[in-house]
Amino acid sequence: MEGGSSFSLRCHLSLLLLLLQLPSWGRADEFLVVGPKEPIVAVLGRDTTLPCHLASPMSVENMELRWFRSKFSEAVFVYQNRQEQREEQMPEYTGRTSLVRTFLSKGQAAVHIQNIQVSDDGQYTCFFKKGDLYEEATLEVKVAGVGSAPQVRIMGPEEDGVRVVCTASGWFPKPQVQWRDPSGEKRLAFSETHLQEADGLFRVEASLVLRDSSVQNVTCSLRNPVLDQEKVKAIFIPEPFFPKASPWMVTVTLTVLGLLVAGAAYFLYKEHAAKQQAKKEEQNLQRAEDENRQEAEECTGCIAELRAELEWRKEVYQAAWSKAQLYADWRKEQFQAWSVTLDLSSAHANLALSQENTSITLRTGNDVLSDVRCSVLGHQGITAGQCHWEVEVRDGDKGDWTMGVCREDTDRKGWFRECPEKGFWAVGHFSEDFCACTTPLTVLTLREFPCRLGVFLDYDGGDVSFYNMTDGSHVFSFSQAPFSGTLSPYFMINSGPVSLTVCSMGDEPRGLSNKSPPLGGQPSPPGEGLSSGSDGDGVLAGPESPLLSRAPQTVSP
Repeated sequence: MEGGSSFSLRCHLSLLLLLLQLPSWGRADEFLVVGPKEPIVAVLGRDTTLPCHLASPMSVENMELRWFRSKFSEAVFVYQNRQEQREEQMPEYTGRTSLVRTFLSKGQAAVHIQNIQVSDDGQYTCFFKKGDLYEEATLEVKVAGVGSAPQVRIMGPEEDGVRVVCTASGWFPKPQVQWRDPSGEKRLAFSETHLQEADGLFRVEASLVLRDSSVQNVTCSLRNPVLDQEKVKAIFIPEPFFPKASPWMVTVTLTVLGLLVAGAAYFLYKEHAAKQQAKKEEQNLQRAEDENRQEAEECTGCIAELRAELEWRKEVYQAAWSKAQLYADWRKEQFQAWSVTLDLSSAHANLALSQENTSITLRTGNDVLSDVRCSVLGHQGITAGQCHWEVEVRDGDKGDWTMGVCREDTDRKGWFRECPEKGFWAVGHFSEDFCACTTPLTVLTLREFPCRLGVFLDYDGGDVSFYNMTDGSHVFSFSQAPFSGTLSPYFMINSGPVSLTVCSMGDEPRGLSNKSPPLGGQPSPPGEGLSSGSDGDGVLAGPESPLLSRAPQTVSP
């Protein structure tokens, strides 16, 4: 019995140790970035620190660290390759920032900012990147500064009282102004003006009219709501400053009031008479409107039918025109076919090119590459016009790859981000998703995985569009792209048995007609239009031109 109890105890201890180890079975390279939960209060002219740390202790010395404002490109501080990078730093932070390196090995990093300014107020993002993994956290900085002490002065008599003015400058944010009498009772300001000067600091002017001569002491206080600091100034008002009423002034006042009452009574009488006359005229107009309404109702039915017919034809025409621009075969009528050959001198060493320089694969032994991007450009660049080419994708769902266009002078060494901000307009396959290369990646939901992709580049219009050339459906578009310089066709393979082959433009894919009408022609009959991109809806079009006379009917999608 004792041996059985000992064995049972050992089993329970082993099970307990196993359960304690379960949380550590995740990937060792995963991490979570944490920022301060409360806003960081920064005093004008002083220094402050923006800290971020990893939830699990691990060294960040070899990571890419970035602090930026509302956009990724608005860099406050960049740390990469174990040193500070100043190329992307915003000019207003030059020479004012430094990295606190004390606890980098423990997963804690912070940026030290000197000489805090008003422009430093707002939200920041800290970004930690290791290999292909990256995380970020947001933090808020509240800039605050206490300006000059309030200056209070008497401006002179005001109606039946005396006006007192309080002014101050150099405050941020806008200070709270309050008047008080000797008893501590708060008094509302007669007027209050806040002016934000060129340096971003606030100048305030508040005035108060005192009508009680017994109150000869008032206090003006200005409070900073962020720092909870206050500056106060009091003033004594001698009794002679308050105006005094004389008997003849009372008589004049009563006389004026009597005249005002008499004038108001006469005005009310005239107004009543005018209302009676207006009421009679309104009744006559109402009778005339009733007669006109009876005549108008006879034509209402006809007008409604004509308006419905016009709206229906406008909707059909606009739907047909907008859908026409989504189809690859219709666009091919407007775009020049571009012959693409691959530039061997621009190819990464891990890529294998075909003899005709039209196809690429990953060399044997380089199945998964995480620290580089293996890419190649087209031989001939594009600087104007509209052109298109097609690429056959084999085993595209078994590896990571991208294709599209990029600026010819873009840096493609080592690992780089593929996004419009870096000069890349491309789509591709990553892990298990088909994505558009944006920041962050845009996951695309497609009806079927594309085996043949078409690239349509409108350089002058600033547009790059991708189509599944098997069924002509639209995949994704980069619109209003800021093109500059020379653009080149771009191809990249990073893993798997993927092959990308530039197709001969005479080789038409099965299921895609080259006989579609031009963009200005009539829309296709119902049921004959090609399906659209990822949403799968059809062309809304009728067999006749919307400008011809016909009754409205339901249009099949």
